Amino acid sequence: MTRPLTHIIRLLKWGRILARHGALRAFEADRNTPAQVKRLCRIARFGTIQPKVPDYAGAFRAIGPAAIKLGQTLATRPDIIGEEAVHNLLMLQDQLPPAPFDQVYAQIDNSLNKPAAALFEYIDPVPVGAASIAQVHRARTNEGKDVAIKVLRPGIREQFARDIETYEWAAAHLEALGGEAARLRPQLVIANLKRWTLRELDLRREAASASELKEAMVAVEGYIIPTIDWDRTSGRVLTLEWIDGIKISDIDALKAAGHDLNILAEKLVLTFLRQAISEGFFHADMHQGNLFVRADGTIVAIDFGIMGRINRQARFWLAEILYGLTTGNYKRVAEIHFEAQYVPSYHNVDEFATALRAVGEPTRGKPVSELSVGQMLDSLFAITRDFDMQTQPHLLLLQKTMVMVEGIATSLNPSINMWDVAAPYVRDWIRGELGPEAMLADGLRKQADTLKLIPDLIRRLDEQLPRKGGAPEPPPLPPVQLIWERKGQSNAARYLLVAALAGVLGAAGMWAIGLS
Repeated sequence: MTRPLTHIIRLLKWGRILARHGALRAFEADRNTPAQVKRLCRIARFGTIQPKVPDYAGAFRAIGPAAIKLGQTLATRPDIIGEEAVHNLLMLQDQLPPAPFDQVYAQIDNSLNKPAAALFEYIDPVPVGAASIAQVHRARTNEGKDVAIKVLRPGIREQFARDIETYEWAAAHLEALGGEAARLRPQLVIANLKRWTLRELDLRREAASASELKEAMVAVEGYIIPTIDWDRTSGRVLTLEWIDGIKISDIDALKAAGHDLNILAEKLVLTFLRQAISEGFFHADMHQGNLFVRADGTIVAIDFGIMGRINRQARFWLAEILYGLTTGNYKRVAEIHFEAQYVPSYHNVDEFATALRAVGEPTRGKPVSELSVGQMLDSLFAITRDFDMQTQPHLLLLQKTMVMVEGIATSLNPSINMWDVAAPYVRDWIRGELGPEAMLADGLRKQADTLKLIPDLIRRLDEQLPRKGGAPEPPPLPPVQLIWERKGQSNAARYLLVAALAGVLGAAGMWAIGLS
């Protein structure tokens, strides 16, 4: 187990980098930041020259690959880091200098069931993209097929394991301070980051996700997923068909090729809704670098390391919430929050509906270009605090992806109204899923399934009853011994030990200043 001093030294090093990029200023000024954390922020930035405009994305890139993934996770949490930081971090596309090709080739050579020379006629030594976890090279198979090879960076698994252990340690101490820090559940944020990252570090999981999404979207016109070459894929190497197209972020090139940007924007939004609401399985890394447009107008998605899932009941609630907001039915939206137990039952549903109306009404019927996103987010998160709503980690990826999709759609069509595009699809889905015929068919199916379970129901009835609430059970959290609990110390020593920690950081900070 890593010693607390090791975690402290790592945090100090990262804190200095954040401070040099001006990324601690907002945390220090936020009234919800615990006093102990504010003191540590002041120590970390002591003696640094900070830019006027914070560069959060630059700070996380400078810290390293694990921090880039943490930054992308925090981009889903304006309630923690603020709306300004979120907009900056949404630009955090994890592009890094590539690893040496000889190391990459050795990884390919050692990770497949045959030597690389027996599988590939040619591999371009210059990567087409290099990210925090892997890099991609164009290649040609021995059968003459053009493919893309995604290869994990050498040593990346070990580096992530080391850094995430420190994130877990820091999150446990932050949450133990109580108050707003506990409500925001930083330990679950890191637990989700760890789970997502471990999936990304196994390229067979990414290949399986791409294959599953391809099957789910096969009937959707104008949207495709590249085909996986399973014979040339392993845990460290992923091979898939090569895609020629224009990056969806290259607006000038799209216009020059004659594409209708309005159609592309609507297609992107509807495709996301199809994945999230109809399938409950969606591409959760839909930034501009992962979407291309072919000559025929087809949108092609790549990079399926991060995928989101929503269970059937949560999808019903999500659809009703979206439709309720588009139609102004705030009472129903409020009721769903109580049914899902997102809002504790001791609050009043009508009061919550009124609070939602205060946020929703100013935005209805307006294009995104006319909305104050910052003001809307501030109002929404004020509601979460006022009504004691805890973070719902199972919806973090959905929130992040919705923001990404909105950003890309508005870059294609600044006057698009997301609600107007979404409303017909959501309405039709609700009608199809919750209408009389669908309810009857669903009821018959459930009754047949129940009959099959009668023997087990008799033996273990309590385990077969449905659980309340829309959120799945949270993942188990790693045991972390708090520094004020070491060696049987009482809670009375808690603040003294925090002060001691601040003193250690202060001394180390002065030492670091002397080296910088």
